[in-house]
Amino acid sequence: MTNLPTIKLALTSAAAQLSNEEATLEAQLLLQHVLNVNRAWLIAHADDVLQANSHAMLETLLKRRLSGEPIAYILGIREFYGLDLMVTPDTLIPRSDTETLVEVALDKMPDNAFNVLDLGTGSGAIALAIAKSCPQASITAVDASEAALDLAKKNAQSLNVPNVQFMLSNWFDTFSTEKFDFIVSNPPYIEQDDMHLKQGDLRFEPMSALASGADGLDDIRQIMNNCLTHLKPQGWLMLEHGYNQAVQVADLMAKTGLVNIVTIKDLANNDRVTIGKNPLIVSTHWD
Repeated sequence: MTNLPTIKLALTSAAAQLSNEEATLEAQLLLQHVLNVNRAWLIAHADDVLQANSHAMLETLLKRRLSGEPIAYILGIREFYGLDLMVTPDTLIPRSDTETLVEVALDKMPDNAFNVLDLGTGSGAIALAIAKSCPQASITAVDASEAALDLAKKNAQSLNVPNVQFMLSNWFDTFSTEKFDFIVSNPPYIEQDDMHLKQGDLRFEPMSALASGADGLDDIRQIMNNCLTHLKPQGWLMLEHGYNQAVQVADLMAKTGLVNIVTIKDLANNDRVTIGKNPLIVSTHWD
């Protein structure tokens, strides 16, 4: 009978096989998932023997990760803005870059009631983060994928977020005259022939949520073409985009007629979010 490793040895072996920048963390996350424990438990029980069935499960998950499958899909969960979100291959994996969009939006949002449209909600990450922070807000989250919407609804239920409604829509297609104080979106923005689409986690994520035409801006143009129809006077459009697209996105906003256009950097100091305001005047507005 093969000698079973201790938890410490199992983690060391798994990390050595992964051999990436986050190998130790990923090994811990995989074993935490197998044992349904937290990191503190692993440390406290480092010298415990890992039972055969648990060791086999860890090896199975490790093979999936070594094949390149994103750890978020293996675990079925990803933390975003303090929320634990269920994720599947039907949606993008929420990333810290997108937390910049949430921060920018929250900074502009008032204390009184307002409404928000989240275009291409995916797992619901942006909508749910805003909804949790702003219970006074009424948020509509749309996606063209039924599978993505189903997952977003499950996340809303799991997190007990009542102030988001979900709708099936390709961008604004389902809407007629509805107007919003804020429109936020993390749309597809990668160039369709970008080599990164064939590398790393992106290989496993839905292409329809990643790439958007030759220059990556096709979906952003669609949003821009219809945004003023659905923005209230003094309402804000807020878009995440590629690190090298800020000038183009700002130019598109200006040509659309938006004003007060500003680009905000993410934590890695890359241009990540550009915002613009509907110039129509109302009696009360937010700067």
